[in-house]
Amino acid sequence: MDLLLWRHAEAEDGEDDLRRRLTARGQKQVRVMAKWIAAHQPKDMRIIVSPAVRTQQTAEALKLPFETLRKIGPEACVSELIAASGWPAASGSVLIVGHQPSLGRLASLLLAGHESEWTIKKGALWWLSNRTRQGETQTVLRAVIPAEFLD
Repeated sequence: MDLLLWRHAEAEDGEDDLRRRLTARGQKQVRVMAKWIAAHQPKDMRIIVSPAVRTQQTAEALKLPFETLRKIGPEACVSELIAASGWPAASGSVLIVGHQPSLGRLASLLLAGHESEWTIKKGALWWLSNRTRQGETQTVLRAVIPAEFLD
């Protein structure tokens, strides 16, 4: 299984967290990352997105169908992201468009074996794969791409 973690791009400040929109810089970040994802995406990619406006705008840049899941919103815990994605047993691949700190905590759990406060930059993509080698399940870090590396 492939699991792609895409943190929403830069968003405006605001009182209502769910309604914060992308800034002009954030819109640029999503355009360049969406172009990269479109060129490299794995087959059979399911896209799940937080209901926050900024994550919806981020996902919309892909111009692909996606599903909105309230349980992976800004307050999501790692177990909710794992359940929503089906990691590690789901077939195909899953792209989660979500938030800190849950995306960073998920990456640390899958790569280091415990939750830590890892930071995924705004607009960045982390790509992980699950495989079995000699009877041992492994998580492989395939890519970490900050949006600013692509402009």
